[in-house]
Amino acid sequence: MLALLIEGLSGQCTTEDLLAMDPTSISKHFDFDKLLPQGRLNGFENMIRLIQTQTKAALQRLYLEDESTNTNNSAESEHNSIVMDNRKDEVAVLLSGGVDSSVALKLLLLQGLKVRAYYLKIWLEDEIAHLNQCPWEEDLQYAERVCSQLGVPLETLSLQREYWDQVVQYTLREAKEGRTPNPDIMCNSRIKFGTFYEFVGRYHSRIATGHYAQVVTTSEGVRLVQSPDRHKDQSYFLSALTQQQLQRCVFPIGHLNKPQVRQLAEQFDLPTKIRKDSQGICFLGKLKFDDFIAHYLGTQAGPILCYSTGRELGQHRGLWFHTIGQRKGLGLLLKQCVHDGPWYVAAKNMQNNTLYVTNDINVITQPRLSFSVSAVNWIGGEPVELSNIPYSVDLLVKLRHGPSLVPAVVTKLPSGGDSSMYNVRLQNKDKGIAPGQFAAFYSLRKIHPDEGSEEGNGEEACEDDVNEVSECLGAGVIANTAKDSYLETLVENII
Repeated sequence: MLALLIEGLSGQCTTEDLLAMDPTSISKHFDFDKLLPQGRLNGFENMIRLIQTQTKAALQRLYLEDESTNTNNSAESEHNSIVMDNRKDEVAVLLSGGVDSSVALKLLLLQGLKVRAYYLKIWLEDEIAHLNQCPWEEDLQYAERVCSQLGVPLETLSLQREYWDQVVQYTLREAKEGRTPNPDIMCNSRIKFGTFYEFVGRYHSRIATGHYAQVVTTSEGVRLVQSPDRHKDQSYFLSALTQQQLQRCVFPIGHLNKPQVRQLAEQFDLPTKIRKDSQGICFLGKLKFDDFIAHYLGTQAGPILCYSTGRELGQHRGLWFHTIGQRKGLGLLLKQCVHDGPWYVAAKNMQNNTLYVTNDINVITQPRLSFSVSAVNWIGGEPVELSNIPYSVDLLVKLRHGPSLVPAVVTKLPSGGDSSMYNVRLQNKDKGIAPGQFAAFYSLRKIHPDEGSEEGNGEEACEDDVNEVSECLGAGVIANTAKDSYLETLVENII
Protein backbone atom coordinates (compact mmCIF):
# COMPACT_ATOMS: atom_id res chain seq x y z
CA MET A 1 0.00 0.00 0.00
CA LEU A 2 2.80 2.40 0.90
CA ALA A 3 4.68 1.54 -2.27
CA LEU A 4 1.59 2.13 -4.43
CA LEU A 5 0.91 5.48 -2.78
CA ILE A 6 4.50 6.62 -3.22
CA GLU A 7 4.38 5.52 -6.88
CA GLY A 8 1.08 7.36 -7.33
CA LEU A 9 2.59 10.51 -5.92
CA SER A 10 5.20 10.31 -8.69
CA GLY A 11 8.18 10.60 -6.42
CA GLN A 12 6.78 13.71 -4.71
CA CYS A 13 7.38 12.24 -1.26
CA THR A 14 9.50 9.66 0.51
CA THR A 15 8.41 6.82 2.74
CA GLU A 16 9.16 9.01 5.77
CA ASP A 17 6.95 11.77 4.36
CA LEU A 18 4.11 9.35 3.79
CA LEU A 19 4.41 7.93 7.29
CA ALA A 20 4.02 11.43 8.70
CA MET A 21 1.22 12.49 6.35
CA ASP A 22 -2.35 12.83 7.58
CA PRO A 23 -4.57 10.13 5.97
CA THR A 24 -7.20 12.77 5.18
CA SER A 25 -4.62 14.66 3.11
CA ILE A 26 -3.78 11.45 1.25
CA SER A 27 -7.42 10.76 0.39
CA LYS A 28 -7.92 14.34 -0.79
CA HIS A 29 -4.79 14.21 -2.95
CA PHE A 30 -6.19 11.22 -4.85
CA ASP A 31 -9.75 12.63 -4.82
CA PHE A 32 -10.93 9.61 -2.82
CA ASP A 33 -13.13 11.99 -0.82
CA LYS A 34 -15.09 12.57 -4.03
CA LEU A 35 -15.11 8.98 -5.25
CA LEU A 36 -15.93 7.07 -2.07
CA PRO A 37 -18.98 7.26 0.20
CA GLN A 38 -18.23 8.48 3.72
CA GLY A 39 -18.25 5.00 5.29
CA ARG A 40 -15.73 3.58 2.81
CA LEU A 41 -13.66 6.75 2.99
CA ASN A 42 -13.40 6.38 6.76
CA GLY A 43 -12.40 2.76 6.28
CA PHE A 44 -9.68 3.70 3.78
CA GLU A 45 -8.27 6.41 6.06
CA ASN A 46 -8.31 4.03 9.03
CA MET A 47 -6.42 1.48 6.94
CA ILE A 48 -3.77 4.09 6.12
CA ARG A 49 -3.44 4.97 9.82
CA LEU A 50 -3.02 1.30 10.69
CA ILE A 51 -0.37 0.80 7.97
CA GLN A 52 1.49 3.88 9.14
CA THR A 53 1.40 2.70 12.75
CA GLN A 54 2.51 -0.84 11.99
CA THR A 55 5.22 0.32 9.58
CA LYS A 56 6.62 2.70 12.20
CA ALA A 57 6.58 -0.10 14.77
CA ALA A 58 8.29 -2.51 12.34
CA LEU A 59 10.98 0.04 11.52
CA GLN A 60 11.48 0.68 15.21
CA ARG A 61 11.85 -3.05 15.93
CA LEU A 62 14.34 -3.39 13.08
CA TYR A 63 16.34 -0.57 14.57
CA LEU A 64 16.34 -2.13 18.04
CA GLU A 65 17.30 -5.56 16.69
CA ASP A 66 20.04 -3.99 14.60
CA GLU A 67 21.29 -2.03 17.58
CA SER A 68 21.48 -5.12 19.79
CA THR A 69 23.62 -6.99 17.25
CA ASN A 70 25.90 -4.07 16.48
CA THR A 71 26.71 -2.63 19.86
CA ASN A 72 30.43 -2.67 19.04
CA ASN A 73 30.05 -0.68 15.85
CA SER A 74 30.56 2.86 17.11
CA ALA A 75 29.91 4.57 13.79
CA GLU A 76 26.58 2.77 13.35
CA SER A 77 25.65 3.35 16.98
CA GLU A 78 26.23 7.06 16.48
CA HIS A 79 24.00 7.01 13.41
CA ASN A 80 21.25 5.01 15.16
CA SER A 81 21.32 7.30 18.18
CA ILE A 82 19.54 9.90 16.05
CA VAL A 83 16.38 7.78 16.32
CA MET A 84 16.43 7.64 20.12
CA ASP A 85 18.33 10.89 20.72
CA ASN A 86 18.48 12.31 24.21
CA ARG A 87 15.64 10.18 25.57
CA LYS A 88 17.46 9.26 28.72
CA ASP A 89 16.44 12.59 30.20
CA GLU A 90 12.81 12.15 29.14
CA VAL A 91 9.92 10.54 30.99
CA ALA A 92 7.88 8.25 28.74
CA VAL A 93 4.18 8.88 29.39
CA LEU A 94 1.66 6.24 28.32
CA LEU A 95 -1.26 8.33 27.09
CA SER A 96 -4.60 6.57 26.70
CA GLY A 97 -6.70 9.50 25.52
CA GLY A 98 -8.51 9.65 28.87
CA VAL A 99 -8.59 12.32 31.54
CA ASP A 100 -6.34 10.51 34.04
CA SER A 101 -3.27 10.11 31.81
CA SER A 102 -3.80 13.62 30.41
CA VAL A 103 -3.67 15.18 33.87
CA ALA A 104 -0.66 13.01 34.73
CA LEU A 105 1.13 14.36 31.65
CA LYS A 106 0.37 17.98 32.61
CA LEU A 107 1.55 17.49 36.20
CA LEU A 108 4.89 16.17 34.96
CA LEU A 109 5.29 19.24 32.76
CA LEU A 110 4.56 21.48 35.74
CA GLN A 111 7.45 19.82 37.53
CA GLY A 112 9.72 20.96 34.72
CA LEU A 113 10.33 17.44 33.41
CA LYS A 114 10.97 16.65 29.78
CA VAL A 115 8.37 14.18 28.55
CA ARG A 116 7.47 12.19 25.45
CA ALA A 117 4.01 10.64 25.10
CA TYR A 118 3.22 7.23 23.65
CA TYR A 119 -0.12 5.81 22.58
CA LEU A 120 -0.12 2.01 22.67
CA LYS A 121 -2.36 0.48 20.04
CA ILE A 122 -3.54 -2.90 21.28
CA TRP A 123 -7.14 -2.87 20.05
CA LEU A 124 -7.79 -5.95 17.91
CA GLU A 125 -9.92 -4.23 15.27
CA ASP A 126 -8.55 -6.40 12.50
CA GLU A 127 -9.96 -9.48 14.21
CA ILE A 128 -13.22 -8.33 15.79
CA ALA A 129 -14.14 -5.03 14.14
CA HIS A 130 -17.38 -6.56 12.89
CA LEU A 131 -18.55 -7.10 16.47
CA ASN A 132 -18.43 -3.44 17.49
CA GLN A 133 -16.94 -0.08 16.62
CA CYS A 134 -13.22 0.46 17.16
CA PRO A 135 -12.61 2.74 20.14
CA TRP A 136 -8.93 3.43 19.45
CA GLU A 137 -9.51 6.08 16.78
CA GLU A 138 -11.32 8.41 19.17
CA ASP A 139 -8.81 7.68 21.95
CA LEU A 140 -5.89 8.50 19.65
CA GLN A 141 -7.55 11.72 18.49
CA TYR A 142 -7.92 12.89 22.10
CA ALA A 143 -4.31 11.94 22.81
CA GLU A 144 -3.18 13.94 19.77
CA ARG A 145 -5.22 16.96 20.86
CA VAL A 146 -3.79 16.86 24.38
CA CYS A 147 -0.21 16.63 23.11
CA SER A 148 -0.79 19.37 20.57
CA GLN A 149 -2.12 21.68 23.27
CA LEU A 150 0.73 20.93 25.66
CA GLY A 151 3.46 20.90 23.03
CA VAL A 152 4.50 17.31 23.76
CA PRO A 153 5.73 14.88 21.07
CA LEU A 154 3.43 11.87 20.64
CA GLU A 155 4.33 8.54 19.10
CA THR A 156 1.96 5.67 18.35
CA LEU A 157 3.31 2.19 18.98
CA SER A 158 1.42 -0.85 17.73
CA LEU A 159 1.74 -3.78 20.11
CA GLN A 160 -1.17 -5.80 18.76
CA ARG A 161 0.91 -8.88 17.99
CA GLU A 162 2.58 -8.84 21.40
CA TYR A 163 -0.73 -8.21 23.13
CA TRP A 164 -2.30 -11.14 21.32
CA ASP A 165 0.57 -13.44 22.26
CA GLN A 166 0.90 -12.42 25.91
CA VAL A 167 -2.55 -11.29 27.04
CA VAL A 168 -5.34 -12.35 24.68
CA GLN A 169 -4.20 -15.96 24.34
CA TYR A 170 -3.84 -16.16 28.13
CA THR A 171 -7.41 -14.84 28.48
CA LEU A 172 -8.83 -17.36 26.02
CA ARG A 173 -6.85 -20.25 27.50
CA GLU A 174 -7.98 -19.49 31.05
CA ALA A 175 -11.61 -19.07 30.00
CA LYS A 176 -11.57 -22.32 28.03
CA GLU A 177 -10.21 -24.18 31.07
CA GLY A 178 -13.04 -22.82 33.21
CA ARG A 179 -10.88 -20.35 35.12
CA THR A 180 -11.45 -16.63 35.62
CA PRO A 181 -8.72 -14.59 33.85
CA ASN A 182 -7.65 -11.03 34.60
CA PRO A 183 -6.25 -9.54 31.36
CA ASP A 184 -5.85 -6.08 32.89
CA ILE A 185 -3.29 -7.35 35.41
CA MET A 186 -1.47 -9.14 32.61
CA CYS A 187 -1.58 -6.05 30.40
CA ASN A 188 0.24 -4.01 33.04
CA SER A 189 2.91 -6.59 33.87
CA ARG A 190 3.51 -7.97 30.37
CA ILE A 191 2.76 -5.04 28.03
CA LYS A 192 2.83 -1.55 29.58
CA PHE A 193 5.71 -2.28 31.94
CA GLY A 194 6.99 -5.30 30.02
CA THR A 195 7.07 -5.24 26.22
CA PHE A 196 6.83 -1.45 26.00
CA TYR A 197 9.78 -1.12 28.32
CA GLU A 198 11.84 -3.58 26.27
CA PHE A 199 11.01 -1.86 22.97
CA VAL A 200 11.08 1.82 23.97
CA GLY A 201 10.78 2.49 27.69
CA ARG A 202 14.34 1.44 28.53
CA TYR A 203 15.60 4.41 26.54
CA HIS A 204 13.80 6.79 28.90
CA SER A 205 14.51 7.73 32.48
CA ARG A 206 11.13 6.52 33.76
CA ILE A 207 7.67 5.41 32.60
CA ALA A 208 4.59 7.33 33.77
CA THR A 209 0.92 6.37 33.59
CA GLY A 210 -2.39 7.66 34.91
CA HIS A 211 -2.87 4.86 37.43
CA TYR A 212 -4.37 5.55 40.85
CA ALA A 213 -1.53 4.11 42.92
CA GLN A 214 1.64 5.32 44.59
CA VAL A 215 5.29 4.25 44.58
CA VAL A 216 7.37 5.01 47.65
CA THR A 217 11.15 4.61 47.60
CA THR A 218 12.84 3.36 50.76
CA SER A 219 16.31 2.13 51.66
CA GLU A 220 15.05 -1.43 51.10
CA GLY A 221 13.60 -0.75 47.66
CA VAL A 222 10.32 0.54 46.26
CA ARG A 223 6.89 -0.06 47.75
CA LEU A 224 3.55 -0.11 45.94
CA VAL A 225 0.98 1.81 48.00
CA GLN A 226 -2.74 2.31 47.56
CA SER A 227 -4.28 5.51 46.28
CA PRO A 228 -6.19 7.45 48.97
CA ASP A 229 -9.21 7.20 46.64
CA ARG A 230 -10.20 3.67 47.62
CA HIS A 231 -12.86 3.33 44.95
CA LYS A 232 -10.45 4.27 42.16
CA ASP A 233 -7.35 2.62 43.67
CA GLN A 234 -5.64 0.50 41.00
CA SER A 235 -2.89 -1.12 43.05
CA TYR A 236 -4.74 -4.42 42.54
CA PHE A 237 -4.12 -4.18 38.78
CA LEU A 238 -0.43 -3.41 39.43
CA SER A 239 0.12 -6.16 42.00
CA ALA A 240 1.94 -8.44 39.53
CA LEU A 241 4.69 -5.88 38.85
CA THR A 242 8.17 -6.75 40.05
CA GLN A 243 10.55 -4.65 42.11
CA GLN A 244 12.55 -3.91 38.95
CA GLN A 245 9.46 -2.74 37.05
CA LEU A 246 8.22 -0.50 39.86
CA GLN A 247 11.60 1.19 40.17
CA ARG A 248 10.95 2.79 36.78
CA CYS A 249 7.31 3.74 37.44
CA VAL A 250 5.84 7.19 38.03
CA PHE A 251 2.17 7.65 38.98
CA PRO A 252 1.65 11.44 39.00
CA ILE A 253 -2.03 11.33 40.05
CA GLY A 254 -1.70 8.45 42.51
CA HIS A 255 -2.03 10.73 45.54
CA LEU A 256 -5.24 12.36 44.25
CA ASN A 257 -8.87 11.30 44.17
CA LYS A 258 -11.03 11.30 41.04
CA PRO A 259 -12.89 14.59 41.74
CA GLN A 260 -9.54 16.33 42.16
CA VAL A 261 -8.31 14.93 38.84
CA ARG A 262 -11.48 16.13 37.13
CA GLN A 263 -11.04 19.54 38.73
CA LEU A 264 -7.45 19.75 37.49
CA ALA A 265 -8.53 18.77 33.97
CA GLU A 266 -10.98 21.67 34.04
CA GLN A 267 -8.35 24.00 35.48
CA PHE A 268 -5.84 23.02 32.76
CA ASP A 269 -8.62 23.16 30.13
CA LEU A 270 -7.55 19.79 28.73
CA PRO A 271 -9.46 18.39 25.72
CA THR A 272 -10.23 15.26 27.78
CA LYS A 273 -11.90 17.15 30.64
CA ILE A 274 -15.39 16.00 29.59
CA ARG A 275 -14.55 12.41 28.64
CA LYS A 276 -16.19 9.67 30.63
CA ASP A 277 -14.14 6.99 32.37
CA SER A 278 -13.53 3.86 30.34
CA GLN A 279 -15.13 0.66 31.58
CA GLY A 280 -14.36 -3.00 31.04
CA ILE A 281 -11.31 -4.86 29.82
CA CYS A 282 -8.66 -2.63 28.27
CA PHE A 283 -8.52 -4.19 24.80
CA LEU A 284 -12.27 -4.76 24.39
CA GLY A 285 -13.48 -1.17 24.64
CA LYS A 286 -17.27 -1.24 24.28
CA LEU A 287 -17.31 -4.87 23.19
CA LYS A 288 -18.97 -7.29 25.61
CA PHE A 289 -16.69 -9.98 27.00
CA ASP A 290 -19.19 -12.72 26.14
CA ASP A 291 -19.23 -11.62 22.49
CA PHE A 292 -15.44 -11.67 22.41
CA ILE A 293 -15.30 -15.15 23.97
CA ALA A 294 -18.00 -16.45 21.63
CA HIS A 295 -16.07 -15.19 18.60
CA TYR A 296 -12.95 -17.18 19.49
CA LEU A 297 -14.22 -20.13 21.52
CA GLY A 298 -17.69 -20.50 20.03
CA THR A 299 -20.42 -22.27 21.96
CA GLN A 300 -20.55 -25.71 23.56
CA ALA A 301 -23.96 -26.58 24.95
CA GLY A 302 -24.23 -28.65 28.09
CA PRO A 303 -26.59 -29.39 30.99
CA ILE A 304 -27.37 -27.07 33.88
CA LEU A 305 -27.88 -29.09 37.06
CA CYS A 306 -29.20 -28.11 40.46
CA TYR A 307 -26.24 -28.12 42.84
CA SER A 308 -28.11 -29.81 45.71
CA THR A 309 -30.36 -32.29 43.85
CA GLY A 310 -28.64 -32.99 40.56
CA ARG A 311 -31.90 -32.26 38.69
CA GLU A 312 -31.42 -30.87 35.16
CA LEU A 313 -32.81 -27.35 34.91
CA GLY A 314 -31.75 -26.24 31.45
CA GLN A 315 -28.89 -25.92 28.95
CA HIS A 316 -25.92 -23.55 28.93
CA ARG A 317 -24.08 -22.24 25.84
CA GLY A 318 -20.58 -22.84 27.17
CA LEU A 319 -18.92 -22.99 30.58
CA TRP A 320 -16.55 -20.15 29.61
CA PHE A 321 -19.49 -17.73 29.72
CA HIS A 322 -19.95 -18.28 33.46
CA THR A 323 -17.98 -17.64 36.63
CA ILE A 324 -18.47 -18.80 40.20
CA GLY A 325 -21.03 -16.71 42.09
CA GLN A 326 -22.49 -15.25 38.90
CA ARG A 327 -26.17 -14.38 38.93
CA LYS A 328 -26.63 -12.20 35.85
CA GLY A 329 -28.06 -13.93 32.80
CA LEU A 330 -29.04 -17.22 34.43
CA GLY A 331 -32.73 -16.40 34.35
CA LEU A 332 -32.74 -16.59 30.55
CA LEU A 333 -31.31 -20.11 30.71
CA LEU A 334 -33.63 -21.33 33.47
CA LYS A 335 -36.99 -20.21 32.14
CA GLN A 336 -38.87 -23.21 33.53
CA CYS A 337 -37.75 -22.56 37.10
CA VAL A 338 -36.77 -18.89 37.10
CA HIS A 339 -39.53 -18.27 39.66
CA ASP A 340 -37.56 -20.41 42.14
CA GLY A 341 -34.60 -18.03 41.99
CA PRO A 342 -32.52 -16.02 42.25
CA TRP A 343 -30.05 -18.58 40.91
CA TYR A 344 -26.27 -18.44 41.24
CA VAL A 345 -23.44 -20.32 39.56
CA ALA A 346 -22.23 -22.76 42.21
CA ALA A 347 -19.63 -24.79 40.31
CA LYS A 348 -18.41 -25.95 36.90
CA ASN A 349 -17.31 -29.44 35.86
CA MET A 350 -15.09 -29.07 32.81
CA GLN A 351 -14.79 -32.81 32.20
CA ASN A 352 -18.56 -33.29 31.90
CA ASN A 353 -19.27 -29.80 30.51
CA THR A 354 -21.78 -29.33 33.32
CA LEU A 355 -22.84 -26.10 35.01
CA TYR A 356 -24.11 -26.33 38.60
CA VAL A 357 -26.45 -23.65 39.93
CA THR A 358 -28.13 -23.06 43.26
CA ASN A 359 -30.86 -20.89 44.72
CA ASP A 360 -29.45 -21.35 48.21
CA ILE A 361 -27.25 -18.36 48.98
CA ASN A 362 -25.58 -20.33 51.78
CA VAL A 363 -24.05 -22.67 49.20
CA ILE A 364 -22.36 -19.65 47.65
CA THR A 365 -21.11 -18.03 50.84
CA GLN A 366 -20.29 -20.79 53.33
CA PRO A 367 -17.48 -22.65 51.53
CA ARG A 368 -15.75 -19.47 50.40
CA LEU A 369 -13.59 -18.83 53.40
CA SER A 370 -10.46 -20.65 52.31
CA PHE A 371 -8.51 -21.10 49.09
CA SER A 372 -4.98 -21.80 47.91
CA VAL A 373 -2.76 -19.46 45.91
CA SER A 374 0.19 -20.22 43.64
CA ALA A 375 2.66 -18.26 41.50
CA VAL A 376 2.82 -15.45 44.08
CA ASN A 377 4.75 -12.33 43.13
CA TRP A 378 6.08 -10.79 46.36
CA ILE A 379 7.10 -7.27 45.34
CA GLY A 380 9.54 -6.73 48.20
CA GLY A 381 10.19 -10.35 49.02
CA GLU A 382 8.19 -12.92 50.94
CA PRO A 383 7.15 -11.76 54.45
CA VAL A 384 9.64 -13.11 57.00
CA GLU A 385 6.82 -14.64 59.07
CA LEU A 386 6.21 -17.17 56.30
CA SER A 387 9.72 -18.56 56.71
CA ASN A 388 9.38 -19.22 60.44
CA ILE A 389 7.08 -21.51 62.44
CA PRO A 390 4.05 -21.48 62.25
CA TYR A 391 4.67 -20.18 58.71
CA SER A 392 1.66 -17.84 58.89
CA VAL A 393 1.07 -14.11 58.74
CA ASP A 394 -1.97 -11.85 59.15
CA LEU A 395 -2.54 -9.80 56.00
CA LEU A 396 -5.31 -8.02 54.12
CA VAL A 397 -6.55 -9.56 50.87
CA LYS A 398 -8.22 -8.00 47.83
CA LEU A 399 -9.93 -10.39 45.43
CA ARG A 400 -11.09 -7.87 42.82
CA HIS A 401 -10.86 -4.21 41.93
CA GLY A 402 -12.73 -2.16 44.52
CA PRO A 403 -12.44 -0.72 48.02
CA SER A 404 -12.81 -3.97 49.98
CA LEU A 405 -9.84 -5.37 51.88
CA VAL A 406 -10.56 -8.56 53.83
CA PRO A 407 -8.47 -9.63 56.85
CA ALA A 408 -6.97 -13.09 56.31
CA VAL A 409 -4.41 -15.55 57.62
CA VAL A 410 -1.90 -16.57 54.97
CA THR A 411 -0.04 -19.82 55.57
CA LYS A 412 2.83 -21.23 53.54
CA LEU A 413 2.21 -24.83 52.51
CA PRO A 414 4.85 -27.55 52.28
CA SER A 415 6.08 -27.79 48.70
CA GLY A 416 8.57 -30.05 47.02
CA GLY A 417 8.94 -27.84 43.97
CA ASP A 418 10.40 -24.44 43.25
CA SER A 419 7.02 -22.68 43.38
CA SER A 420 5.50 -22.11 46.81
CA MET A 421 1.81 -22.57 47.58
CA TYR A 422 -0.11 -20.63 50.20
CA ASN A 423 -3.40 -21.19 51.98
CA VAL A 424 -5.55 -18.12 52.54
CA ARG A 425 -8.30 -18.19 55.15
CA LEU A 426 -10.56 -15.14 55.10
CA GLN A 427 -12.10 -13.58 58.16
CA ASN A 428 -15.26 -12.73 56.23
CA LYS A 429 -17.12 -14.78 53.62
CA ASP A 430 -16.83 -13.98 49.93
CA LYS A 431 -19.26 -15.29 47.33
CA GLY A 432 -17.17 -14.67 44.22
CA ILE A 433 -13.96 -16.66 44.62
CA ALA A 434 -12.99 -18.62 41.52
CA PRO A 435 -9.85 -20.40 40.27
CA GLY A 436 -7.76 -18.15 38.05
CA GLN A 437 -8.59 -14.96 39.92
CA PHE A 438 -5.77 -12.90 41.36
CA ALA A 439 -5.59 -12.44 45.12
CA ALA A 440 -3.59 -9.35 46.07
CA PHE A 441 -2.00 -9.09 49.52
CA TYR A 442 -1.72 -5.92 51.60
CA SER A 443 0.05 -5.14 54.86
CA LEU A 444 -1.88 -4.52 58.06
CA ARG A 445 0.27 -1.48 58.75
CA LYS A 446 -1.52 1.63 57.57
CA ILE A 447 0.19 4.53 55.84
CA HIS A 448 -1.15 8.07 55.90
CA PRO A 449 -1.77 9.44 52.37
CA ASP A 450 0.83 12.18 52.94
CA GLU A 451 3.40 9.53 53.82
CA GLY A 452 2.62 7.60 50.66
CA SER A 453 2.48 10.47 48.17
CA GLU A 454 5.41 10.70 45.80
CA GLU A 455 7.73 13.62 46.23
CA GLY A 456 7.16 16.47 43.82
CA ASN A 457 3.78 15.47 42.41
CA GLY A 458 2.72 19.09 42.32
CA GLU A 459 -0.54 18.69 44.24
CA GLU A 460 -1.44 17.99 47.84
CA ALA A 461 -2.96 14.66 48.74
CA CYS A 462 -6.73 14.69 49.12
CA GLU A 463 -7.73 16.33 52.37
CA ASP A 464 -11.21 14.86 52.56
CA ASP A 465 -10.03 11.25 52.57
CA VAL A 466 -8.80 10.75 56.13
CA ASN A 467 -8.62 6.97 55.70
CA GLU A 468 -5.12 5.60 55.74
CA VAL A 469 -3.90 3.29 53.02
CA SER A 470 -2.00 0.01 52.88
CA GLU A 471 1.04 -1.25 51.05
CA CYS A 472 0.41 -3.83 48.34
CA LEU A 473 2.84 -6.69 48.94
CA GLY A 474 2.10 -8.60 45.74
CA ALA A 475 -0.38 -11.10 44.35
CA GLY A 476 -0.90 -14.70 43.35
CA VAL A 477 -3.33 -16.80 41.34
CA ILE A 478 -6.13 -18.66 43.09
CA ALA A 479 -5.57 -22.36 42.45
CA ASN A 480 -8.70 -23.81 44.05
CA THR A 481 -11.29 -23.21 46.73
CA ALA A 482 -12.63 -25.34 49.55
CA LYS A 483 -15.66 -25.88 47.37
CA ASP A 484 -13.78 -27.85 44.71
CA SER A 485 -13.44 -31.01 46.82
CA TYR A 486 -17.08 -30.68 47.83
CA LEU A 487 -18.02 -30.59 44.13
CA GLU A 488 -16.09 -33.78 43.45
CA THR A 489 -17.96 -35.56 46.24
CA LEU A 490 -21.27 -34.25 44.94
CA VAL A 491 -20.59 -35.43 41.38
CA GLU A 492 -19.60 -38.89 42.63
CA ASN A 493 -22.87 -39.11 44.58
CA ILE A 494 -24.90 -38.01 41.57
CA ILE A 495 -23.17 -40.53 39.30
